[in-house]
Amino acid sequence: MHAHPSSRFLFNTPDIELWPAALLRARSNRDARVLSLATQVLRRKRDGAYLAAVLPDGIVGLMPRWQREAGIDDALDLLDAGALRAPRAPAPDLPVSQVEARLEALGLDADAYAARTGLALVAEPAWLTFAGVDRYRRPLWLEARTARAWQGLHAAAARDGVTLDAVSGYRSHDYQLGIFDRKRARGLSLDAILAVNAAPGYSEHHSGCALDISAPGEPPADDSFDATAAFAWLTRHAPGHGFTLSYPRDNPHGIVYEPWHWRYRSAID
Repeated sequence: MHAHPSSRFLFNTPDIELWPAALLRARSNRDARVLSLATQVLRRKRDGAYLAAVLPDGIVGLMPRWQREAGIDDALDLLDAGALRAPRAPAPDLPVSQVEARLEALGLDADAYAARTGLALVAEPAWLTFAGVDRYRRPLWLEARTARAWQGLHAAAARDGVTLDAVSGYRSHDYQLGIFDRKRARGLSLDAILAVNAAPGYSEHHSGCALDISAPGEPPADDSFDATAAFAWLTRHAPGHGFTLSYPRDNPHGIVYEPWHWRYRSAID
């Protein structure tokens, strides 16, 4: 999966992402025709729905009443400002004003949750860099410095005969809320989910500076990863590339041991 260098960025608003069309899979014959001509696609963060496509001669709607979508004005303002070009400065943070409502939807009090876990509120960046694909052939989006560090880490491991699979990179607040919705629909309690997943707004994945990593043949996000040669290699070499394990055993945040979750510290600290 490749894109022209000027189209290797995901531009972000609180409700809508602007994706390079070349990195999206068409979901219908009509979408395929439109996407083949498009430069960007406006994609709703809540469920990943394609709202509209940006073509050289205008915008084509991919959903009825797309002009009425929440946050559409912010996305269109980016287009009108001609902002969709290769950025040359670190990405500013998006506002976090919607996080409280997301937590209320789960029955969580933001202040109480932060005090209990010691986790910080994490903003989403205004843009992210295409860092290759994950093990499922999905585009992997990361903060720009993290993307370069991950590519260096991945290449260094390969030179030592170790294959690292990226399982997950950037995740929006809305995507994190969807994880909770899906797990609750399967009958899991809120406390059980919070032991494994940070609340929406508090996941390091929101920053684009964290990755879930695995190895070929290993299940994703599983304790068994710490018995692999890949994990042993990461333990020795990842700090030299700026990555640290966020949730070791008995961490103070009350999150289970996650040998797969690594954060590029230099991008934030």
